[in-house]
Amino acid sequence: MHAQTVNSKDTLQQKRLITRSAFFLLFLLAPVLNIFRYDLTETHFILLGFPLSFNLNLDWVAHSTPAEVAGQILFWFILPILVLVPLVLWIAFKWGRLYCGWLCPHFSVVETVNSLMSRITGRPTLWEALKKGRTGKTIHWAGLTLICALIGFSWALAMLSYLLPPMPLYTDLVTGQLSLYPSIFLAVATSVFTFDFLFARHLFCKYGCAFGIVQSIAWMTNGRAPVVTFDASRAAACRDCTKACDEACPMRLPTRSHKRAKFSCTQCLQCVSACREVQKNNPAGALLTWEPGKPGKQTVLIPVREVESTPRQPRT
Repeated sequence: MHAQTVNSKDTLQQKRLITRSAFFLLFLLAPVLNIFRYDLTETHFILLGFPLSFNLNLDWVAHSTPAEVAGQILFWFILPILVLVPLVLWIAFKWGRLYCGWLCPHFSVVETVNSLMSRITGRPTLWEALKKGRTGKTIHWAGLTLICALIGFSWALAMLSYLLPPMPLYTDLVTGQLSLYPSIFLAVATSVFTFDFLFARHLFCKYGCAFGIVQSIAWMTNGRAPVVTFDASRAAACRDCTKACDEACPMRLPTRSHKRAKFSCTQCLQCVSACREVQKNNPAGALLTWEPGKPGKQTVLIPVREVESTPRQPRT
């Protein structure tokens, strides 16, 4: 049984790679395949190939009562939101930012660029001290910038294809007949995404992504939600480690600290995988695990007042 457990642990990041890659492809191809997009030229959503206009075309509205129009809005627009939003919050409450760590296309780029930058400088971000002798060659920095620009352009093009019919858009782009406003959008969006991927990718996840922050708040309200837990009783086993867990964290969080210090944890479990690799020859196993939390002042957003085990002595 122990061997099976170890094997399942070893496949953790492989499973994440599958889910992230599949969702990244879905993000890029959803408009092309008419899975989901908003058509500005027709002013309606397209879902699974079908126009989703909430049945509110002008002719129908003109010949319908206010109650009928309100019913259509309630059924096709408000009701799905009332179902989807609580579901997302419940998932975040139970397990944290699973979407960020296991699906989010932006976080996939964060991890990819972090890995490339680590090979050049020994550090995954430009905001940390570079390792001695690892400043990187000019050609390496040029290549990294080019990769970020290409990813930024693909993102900008994908975002635009969610708003304009994809195939005519791609045709105009290839033939050099793209109109002014789409060209401006591509230029500005590519520049913004390239800057983000080079300088602020994990900072955006921490402080700029409203969806991520909402997930973090929901997770922090649940003291029993799974959290990366450090076995402090075996801390001596960390003496020969080079902080592999902290180095592996894409969000640059103190992975062995308490939950409130890891508010923006994406549940990617890179730190757990790194610890398992370092401690692979340790019979006791890794010191970091992902397990249900224990309610207390360090596990929730608003600290819980601790109850003293012994009564206070009266003042004399």
